[in-house]
Amino acid sequence: QVQLVESGGGLVQAGGTLRLTCTTSRSIGSINVMGWYRQAPGKERELVATMTSGGLTNYADSVKGRFTISRDNAKNTVYLQMNSLKPEDTAVYYCNAKTGLINKNAYWGQGTQVTVSS
Repeated sequence: QVQLVESGGGLVQAGGTLRLTCTTSRSIGSINVMGWYRQAPGKERELVATMTSGGLTNYADSVKGRFTISRDNAKNTVYLQMNSLKPEDTAVYYCNAKTGLINKNAYWGQGTQVTVSS
């Protein structure tokens, strides 16, 4: 089991920045993949960014160059730095952790709301 707690969401104007934080109950080194997903009203949940235990990162095309995923192993924390925010980034952002063979175990945080005003 992995518990995930997100924080850092809020209301920001277009062009602004936010940093989301996800703290895990397990050592990040024992988690295969950490990631951020988002879900806007009326839309499906979508991948934003992921980072493997080896440090490989992957980003959605819509956030490349604006968002950065990073981690602090000592704090069991993963971050999502969001710059140059756009109104279309408005969504509930969820932290995700995958463990086990072929990442068969998936865990989710409770979500944090990000609202970008125009």
